[in-house]
Amino acid sequence: MKQDLLSKYNVPAPRYTSYPTVPYWQDSPPSQKEWINCVQNSFVENSEISLYIHLPYCESLCTYCGCNKRITKNHQVEQPYIESLLKEWQQYLAIFPQKPILKELHLGGGTPTFFQPTYLQYLIGEILKGVELSSTHHFSFEAHPSSTTFQHLTTLRACGFNRISIGVQDFDNEILQIINRQQTYEDVERVVIEARELGYDSINFDLIFGLPLQTPTHILSTFEKVNALRPDRIAFYSYAHVPWVSPSQRAYSEKDLPTGQAKRDLYELGKKLLEDSGYGEIGLDHFALPTDALYKAAKTEVLHRNFMGYTPFNTKLNLALGASSISDSWTAFVQNEKTIEAYQKRVELGEFPIVKGHLLHKEDQVLRQHILNLICNYQTDWLDENLQCDALYEGLERLKPMIEDGLLSTDDFQLKVNQIGKPFIRNICMALDSRYWAKQPNKQLFSNVV
Repeated sequence: MKQDLLSKYNVPAPRYTSYPTVPYWQDSPPSQKEWINCVQNSFVENSEISLYIHLPYCESLCTYCGCNKRITKNHQVEQPYIESLLKEWQQYLAIFPQKPILKELHLGGGTPTFFQPTYLQYLIGEILKGVELSSTHHFSFEAHPSSTTFQHLTTLRACGFNRISIGVQDFDNEILQIINRQQTYEDVERVVIEARELGYDSINFDLIFGLPLQTPTHILSTFEKVNALRPDRIAFYSYAHVPWVSPSQRAYSEKDLPTGQAKRDLYELGKKLLEDSGYGEIGLDHFALPTDALYKAAKTEVLHRNFMGYTPFNTKLNLALGASSISDSWTAFVQNEKTIEAYQKRVELGEFPIVKGHLLHKEDQVLRQHILNLICNYQTDWLDENLQCDALYEGLERLKPMIEDGLLSTDDFQLKVNQIGKPFIRNICMALDSRYWAKQPNKQLFSNVV
C-alpha cells in the first residue's frame, strides 16, 4: 500500500453494517404501529426471513470486545432470558398472516454457548414451531472454543445447525493474555474436529489484526495454525480501538497497538498467507475457500451483507430477538433496549422493546443499495432511474479525488473499485453518505479505516 494513500485516507469511518449508520438514526424511534406496518409490508412482499438471536452472557470479559454483553457466572439467568426471547418471538408471529419461511438463523453474543445445551434445544425447538423451513436454510452460531462442549455441538446439529463461527482472534498466548481471551489452540482444534465429525459443513474463524503487541511473527504463527485446521471461511477483522465505547479496551495502552502502515502490513501479510493457501478475498475483511457458499455467492455477485455479516442470501426482512439486537425490514431499522432488565420489562408488557431506530425514505434506500453493492461486489451502477437521486450525484462529486488517486474507475452510470481502492472501501462508502456523514458531531464515533 502506498504510504501517501494511507496517510490521506486513514481516518475514522463507519463499517456500514447499515445505512444510515446507527449514530445517525432519527432522534425518536419508529412507533410500535410504524414498525409493525414496515414488518408486515416486507412480509407481504416476501415471507422469507432471517432471524438473529442475541445471547449476551459471558463468564469472563475479553477486553478487546465491543459487543453488548453481560459478564456473570450466574447461570440462573438462562431460563428467564430465553423465556423473554420466546415472548418477543410470539409478538412477531402474531402480526404475520401466515408462517414465515425461515432462511437463516444465527445465534450471536456474548457467548451463546454460555447457555446449557438443553436450554438452547428448547429455544430453537420453540422457534421452529412457528415457521416453515426453507429448503436451503442456513443455521449458524458463534462458539467460544473453551465453553463449546461436544454436547453443544451435537444438540445444535440435531436442531439443524450446519455452520459454526469460532472466535479465535489470535493463537499467541501473550496476545490472548493481554486481551483476556481464555482459550488454547487445543480448544479450537477440538471444536473443529468434533464439528466436522458431526457434519457441520462450514466452519468460520474470526481473526483480528492490530491487536495489542501483535507483530508479523504472530501473524505468521497464527496463520500456520489456521492452515493446519483449514476452516472454510475466515473473517480477518481490523481491531477497532474505541475505548470511549468499550472502556475495557483501556486495559492496555495505545502504545501497545500497531497503527498506520504497521497495522496494514499485518493485514497484507495475512492476506498473502491466505491466498497462498487457496483462500479468496471477499468483500471487506473476509476470505473463503472456493468450495464455500460465501465464495460462490461472491463470484456470482449475489453476496449480501446484513447485521449478521456477509451471507449468500438476501432476505429483506431480518428480525432480531434479544437485548440490543437490531432488526431490519429494508424500509426501517429498530434496535431493542440495550440492558437486559429494560428489554425483559418491555417484553413482559407485550411491547416490541424498541429503544431507537430509523425509517428509511426513498433516498436512503437508494444510497443504501449502492453502498451494499460496493461493499459486497466492489461496483455499482445507476442506469435504472430507480437507483438515481440527488444525494447519489452529490456523493459522486466527492468521489472525484479518489478517482484521481486511482482508487476508483467510473463510466457512464457505473462505478468500480480498483484493487488499490479496496482497503479504502469504507472511505468510498462514506463519500456517498452525504445526508448523514456531513452532520457528524465533534467527538469521534468510529475507529480508523486502518
